[in-house]
Amino acid sequence: MAIEVGTKAPDFELKNQHGELVKLSDFRGEKAVVLLFYPFAFTGVCTGELCALRDELPKFVNDEVQLLAVSNDSPFSLRVFAEQEGLEYPLLSDFWPHGEASRAYGVFDEEKGCAVRGTFIIDKEGVVRWTVVNGLPDARDLNDYVKALGNL
Repeated sequence: MAIEVGTKAPDFELKNQHGELVKLSDFRGEKAVVLLFYPFAFTGVCTGELCALRDELPKFVNDEVQLLAVSNDSPFSLRVFAEQEGLEYPLLSDFWPHGEASRAYGVFDEEKGCAVRGTFIIDKEGVVRWTVVNGLPDARDLNDYVKALGNL
């Protein structure tokens, strides 16, 4: 079960598509975070969601907000995916230990071995303020993220 609104967001340290370590707590006191878990790079629904975010990037990466997208793919796969799709925001690898961050947020599907579509908006103090979790085939509406960010 996914963590709930009002919960302190579990910290993590994951490699991005360039092999750099990114810690959630590095944004505390600085920016709100849109933390988006997705199953796998190169799949249809995931590519559609991540490209939609790319096309509206100023709403999700600016002085007040940072987008972090997490999958269970390796950093090497994520780099190729980011280059292929022109994704210039951090794609984080929850590859090893496999699914550790996804499990901490309650969005890891043990049978499939990947994260489901969970999104968490975390305020500057590190508290989850909004969340939505969809099944593997169900795309999320990024307009919901924009509304939730407006309520912070």
